Amino acid sequence: MTGSSGGSRALLGAVGAEGVRETMPPSKREGSAAIRPVRDRVLDVATVLFYRDGIRAVSADKLIAEVGISKVTFYRHFPTKDDLVVAYLQQRSDIEREGLTRIRRELADDPMAMLRAYTVALGEVSCAPGFRGCPFINAAAEFADPDHPVRVTVAEHRRWFSSEIREILAELGVTDVGSVAEQLILLRDGAMVSGYVGNPQDASKALTDALSAIIDAAR
Repeated sequence: MTGSSGGSRALLGAVGAEGVRETMPPSKREGSAAIRPVRDRVLDVATVLFYRDGIRAVSADKLIAEVGISKVTFYRHFPTKDDLVVAYLQQRSDIEREGLTRIRRELADDPMAMLRAYTVALGEVSCAPGFRGCPFINAAAEFADPDHPVRVTVAEHRRWFSSEIREILAELGVTDVGSVAEQLILLRDGAMVSGYVGNPQDASKALTDALSAIIDAAR
């Protein structure tokens, strides 16, 4: 799973240029007449545009035009744009949860390998064309109110991720799992940002080296 770029994208819940192509509706991606359910088509297009252009830069009217539906149909599925943004992030979260669950199942006897597999996947995604960082960090940066539904969705995802990291660290025999988990999450966040604005290869290597050093010191 971790050896494929598709698996890496799934693990991180992020999309680069190739991921964007794969999430486009069949009619737009291949020129076929295949039709997906309207809600799925809206989410497909929103995933592409929100990640590529930024959430606030993409209006409901633009999405409606891209999908090729009426406003009545759009708002029947998503009463507000915020509802669509939340659905977009929940879908990203579900994808990441499935990917990490798969890694934990495949490497159940080697928790250190689980963490290394995650960093390898992050490095692969960060080097992919069209990479623009973590979709959850990007979304949080656009919504200042911590009580906004978008920020609540981001917070829920991060609580889940922190819980997963804590469980893996406990399996490794780390005693202060809370503190170490926070350090690793800070490293992960920094690597995602650095992979976008700097050199992805350097960010990936630095993350791997720092992860090993922190865990070795904590055991």
